[in-house]
Amino acid sequence: MIFIGERINGGFKDIKRAIQEKDKSIIQHWAKIQTEAGADYLDVNMGAASNKVDDFIWMIEAVQETVETPISIDSNKLAFIESAIKVCKHPPIINSTTADKEKLDQLIPVAVEHNASLIGLCMDKKGAPQDVNQRVELGATIFSEAIDKGLSPDQIFLDPVTMPLKFLQPQAYHLIEAVRQFTLLSSPPPHIIVGLSNISSKASEMKLINRVFLIMCIEAGLDATICDVTDEELLNSAITTEIILNKHIYSDSYIKAYRESRRK
Repeated sequence: MIFIGERINGGFKDIKRAIQEKDKSIIQHWAKIQTEAGADYLDVNMGAASNKVDDFIWMIEAVQETVETPISIDSNKLAFIESAIKVCKHPPIINSTTADKEKLDQLIPVAVEHNASLIGLCMDKKGAPQDVNQRVELGATIFSEAIDKGLSPDQIFLDPVTMPLKFLQPQAYHLIEAVRQFTLLSSPPPHIIVGLSNISSKASEMKLINRVFLIMCIEAGLDATICDVTDEELLNSAITTEIILNKHIYSDSYIKAYRESRRK
């Protein structure tokens, strides 16, 4: 599994305050704690805390002063992405494009030029998909465009778009079925990713819903998630699911072994 830490996001009150007050310590705290918890990437999202590209660059540089974990550049503004990618020390993930041709034509060349990966949201100008077929059609569009323009399957992350279980219950099933079909796009297939916290938005059993949904998605073929990497039970559940699916060699200390292997 590829774990992307979600916590450096201006939607959280402490991160918003850190951006507004230029307090590196809060951002660097979350960079360090998520890295130690097992994050493979750190998502950096300014949210509504600022609309200045300099503030976004400041956030990324604050993270990189503390840890070597690669960045997930989370912005829907081309100018922000183009500026941020130039200061990334390691090949980042661009989060994200949609299936709209205009967006694909803008962002795929940026990813290719900088050896970055790209998350493709399976949605277009009409909005988020409502069934399996729409998700697969949009995912296939993103995948084929990215391949044609020079990205490898390993640099492509397809996101079938997670919707809240509390309000759109049938969508969870549609998403899981779309994940299964994404695995058939190529050999090897692209990465498949979800923004996990969306599934439990406003629900009473958020951690439980996240954990079970992640397990079901992994069984269907998911191999990446943007999530709360500090939720130890969540990560251990994902690791155990991959053990059961024979993706790693079992030992009685498999959780410890898995985590140690990721630190090398």
